[in-house]
Amino acid sequence: MVSADDLLSRESLRRLPPELRPAVDPAELRTRVVHFGLGAFHRAHQAVFTENAAARSGEPWGITAVAPRSASTVRALRDQDCLYSLTERRPDGHRTRVVGSVVGALAMGPDARTVDALLADPEVTVVTLTVTEKGYHRSPSTGGLDTAAGPVAADLAAAADWPLTTVVGRLAAGLAARMRAGAPPINVVSCDNMADNGAALSRVIHDYIRASTWPDRAEILDRLAESVAFPATVVDRIVPATSEADRAVAGAALGVRDALPVTGEPYRQWVLEDSFAAPRPPWELDGALFVPDVAPYQLTKLRLLNGSHSALAYLGAAAGLTTIAETMTADWGERLVRSLCAEVAPTLPADGPDPVAYADDLVVRFRNPAMHHLLRQIGSDGSVKITERWLPGLRELRAHGASTAVLELALAAWAESTRRADAPADPAAEALAACWGTATRPAETVRALLRVLGAADLAGDEALTASVADRLPALRAGRVEI
Repeated sequence: MVSADDLLSRESLRRLPPELRPAVDPAELRTRVVHFGLGAFHRAHQAVFTENAAARSGEPWGITAVAPRSASTVRALRDQDCLYSLTERRPDGHRTRVVGSVVGALAMGPDARTVDALLADPEVTVVTLTVTEKGYHRSPSTGGLDTAAGPVAADLAAAADWPLTTVVGRLAAGLAARMRAGAPPINVVSCDNMADNGAALSRVIHDYIRASTWPDRAEILDRLAESVAFPATVVDRIVPATSEADRAVAGAALGVRDALPVTGEPYRQWVLEDSFAAPRPPWELDGALFVPDVAPYQLTKLRLLNGSHSALAYLGAAAGLTTIAETMTADWGERLVRSLCAEVAPTLPADGPDPVAYADDLVVRFRNPAMHHLLRQIGSDGSVKITERWLPGLRELRAHGASTAVLELALAAWAESTRRADAPADPAAEALAACWGTATRPAETVRALLRVLGAADLAGDEALTASVADRLPALRAGRVEI
């Protein structure tokens, strides 16, 4: 018999009904995957694919997750024997079960030696990452590692025994140790929303090693070329931030307390470039798709799903709304999604998913009344996200003289969001806010904001900046005009 006073653990797990337990016994798994990023998305996505792959193959694919910053999350997960629950928010009712593929939790700084030992362990053949776009410290102008960024510069200057603070630094150091030890090949898999994320991760790791003072850096780079694969991927599942209501739902379903539940929509997708250098979990047994080239899927997801998500976030906030589902009840919500998809479709590869059918799916997913995905969560880190989601397509369309009316509206809503005192969290928040105090005309402010994004070319497009500026008064009044 379980009690609501009990904490979720391997002990209490044995007393849960079978349908609530993990697909595999966690005691049968061992660490073969190291994951950087202990957030909700990983626990609702890659960890689920990995658990099901282990269950269906009988192979012991366990994950040790590394939190770059949150030691409190690590402690909470350890207190639960690394177990947590996932609740799928379905229109016809919630479905909750425990996930057991995470078998270890580490804090990147305090547990640095253990992290390095795992990265050099021959048993570990896969590293995955969900550290968001900003975790890569890429230069907006070059796409490579921004070695002048404070955290990166500090890591490069750190003594050998000093804890590194960036995931790029920690991973580069760990891979270097693996190369020095002559350990077997390894796969390093970015699961973050960036175009060509595998190549982007490979570049910043290589750039870090080149910028290091390691005397054997040339040899390490040569070994990396032979022994480390950086496949590109596309991940897709809407995973809202966990609320107290979610904790209550999980507790009621399980009959025990879960301090770290996650929730997600029923839909999930994982597309991976079939380019691996070492053994990996058979994720295809749970529906993952392995393809020669993920670019068509990646660009479609980035520009249509992520692009419309960001647009809904900023326009919804301007209209005084709170969640994605609320934006879809507004008279402009569905129209915005379909119009943005139609506008951006000419920039997508012809051999990718059909944009019209993709838009149909997005409307259904975004309308899900059981989801409460906060606009503020989606709108965070906008200076990094929209650089990937909107600007490349905007450039391409304008170069061909095509209409960019919907992207201009979205850009105006983002610009307006940076002016407000309650602006979403952003690594460039200070520089963005300063743009409103230095410019005398709205178009000049838009140009200044674009320059902060590293988009000097778009800042120099007077027709674009004027059009974006012209949309600001309506948005400031709470009107969304498509």
